[in-house]
Amino acid sequence: MATETKEKPSAAAKGFQPLGDRVFITYTEELERTAGGIYVPDSAKEKPQRGMVQAVGKDVKNLKVGDQVLFDKYSGSKLKLQDEDCLILKEEDVLGVFTS
Repeated sequence: MATETKEKPSAAAKGFQPLGDRVFITYTEELERTAGGIYVPDSAKEKPQRGMVQAVGKDVKNLKVGDQVLFDKYSGSKLKLQDEDCLILKEEDVLGVFTS
């Protein structure tokens, strides 16, 4: 299966500062499709999600704004700001950072 990623900076993070070891993330839209060209919606997948760090709390040590991160589908607190799906989670809930 091929994965297409659409990345965009977020206006939702303006003026928002997470507290402590919290990280504010916006989702990176991932469209996955089969070899036959059929797109598989996120709701049909059981795998971690990918997002972009928009803001970090003062106690966050290993992440910075702009990092592409991988996190579990059910971690953190989901919210919608300025029509964007966002997530606030603890730094320890981040599974990894994409380096390329």
